[in-house]
Amino acid sequence: MANENPRVLLVDDDKDLLQLIAMRLSAAGYTVTAVESGEAALAALAVSRPQVVVTDLRMQGMDGMALFDAIHRDSPSLPVVILTAHGTIPEAVSATRRGVFSFLTKPFEPKVLLDTVAEALRLSSVPSGNTEDWRAEIITRSSTMEDLLSQARRVAASDASVCLYGASGTGKELMARAIHRASPRADAPFVAVNCGAIPEGLLESELFGHKKGSFTGAVSDRRGLFQAAQGGTLFLDEIGDMPLPLQVKLLRALEERKIRPVGSHESFDVDVRVIAATHRKLEERIASGEFREDLYYRLNVVKLYIPTLAERREDIPLLANEFLTRLGTRYRRGRLAFSPEAMQLLVSAPWPGNVRQLLNVIEQAVALAATEVIPESLVRQALDAGDTALTPLDEARRAFERDYLVRILKITGGNVTKAARLAGRNRTEFYRLLERHSLEPGMFKGNMKGDKEHKERAAA
Repeated sequence: MANENPRVLLVDDDKDLLQLIAMRLSAAGYTVTAVESGEAALAALAVSRPQVVVTDLRMQGMDGMALFDAIHRDSPSLPVVILTAHGTIPEAVSATRRGVFSFLTKPFEPKVLLDTVAEALRLSSVPSGNTEDWRAEIITRSSTMEDLLSQARRVAASDASVCLYGASGTGKELMARAIHRASPRADAPFVAVNCGAIPEGLLESELFGHKKGSFTGAVSDRRGLFQAAQGGTLFLDEIGDMPLPLQVKLLRALEERKIRPVGSHESFDVDVRVIAATHRKLEERIASGEFREDLYYRLNVVKLYIPTLAERREDIPLLANEFLTRLGTRYRRGRLAFSPEAMQLLVSAPWPGNVRQLLNVIEQAVALAATEVIPESLVRQALDAGDTALTPLDEARRAFERDYLVRILKITGGNVTKAARLAGRNRTEFYRLLERHSLEPGMFKGNMKGDKEHKERAAA
């Protein structure tokens, strides 16, 4: 990925101008996806996240500013350049105040556009690197996850405190480790502690250490986790469960960058980057008096939200096959595979326990499987599943319908026959749905790359 040309999404309903600008950007070394409407642009964004969007302002249907608003609701860090032949100073000022990266009035010199796109890339790109090892543990082809990873890589370069929000089992610790590996602190320790799993009386000692004799059982001096993480990252999982008295001491440690072990009169300097995580709504904990507002603002400098597995269903085949390979190796079961019906059940299940539940379900199925092909019955037994069908398309809203179609096309790699069967529609109906949402099956052909790579790794 690090050696790919920068990706630009180009949007203009003037076909001739669209082709001309696309040629210029391609000649400058960009990989260009060119579409003729805002609706088609949103479909393209669902398939693959570009690094810059260049869009015309005046278009039939969704105009450039409406497209910008739709993009920035989900991807606020994605730079958008707007082109118009009808530009006015008030429009330009309004657009830039709302977050548009640049506003260019036609006709413009080709060099001006190229310089603008290059500047957008320079200011918004994550730090360059030769590998993707920092995110190797996070398996995804979801546009939502790719946008999250882009934000994570960018914030990793700073020393800002990060708070990860997400339901249990979504992979908050994996994301914290990825941020650590992408940061300048990568060569120093990463230390994790679950604030809700340690009794209140011991948590202070765990974090700050203690002196010999400071309490019953303290038979020797002990370094705390702050000192163990010196120069690196301290991950405070389930920060919302930390007792109030300890929140005061944590806040002081963060503000003063010093810690004092239990029973000691001496303070020690610490240089630690803190990443916190919670499945709780901290604002509600603040309102109920269970969480300090000042600590919230100290920890919550950057918020990152980790989607549930149900919000990234296109990742389920990738994750399921990866887990199957790992478990097959652990259980010495050779090359295991899911039956088509088993995979369809995995894709459509509700997954309240998220990725952790998916791993548990697959491990149970592998442990009980008598053949190399995992049948639907074992997956259903592990899920204890009842009716897990996807919501019928004719009952879904338009926005959900587009997302539904995108996920199915990603799962099937753009194979319309398989996608139509999964959706319970004939090919003619399915093509009409695709046309309604400006979706082209060819846009998804490359999305089976991850499956191919997985199979190659499994065969190696």
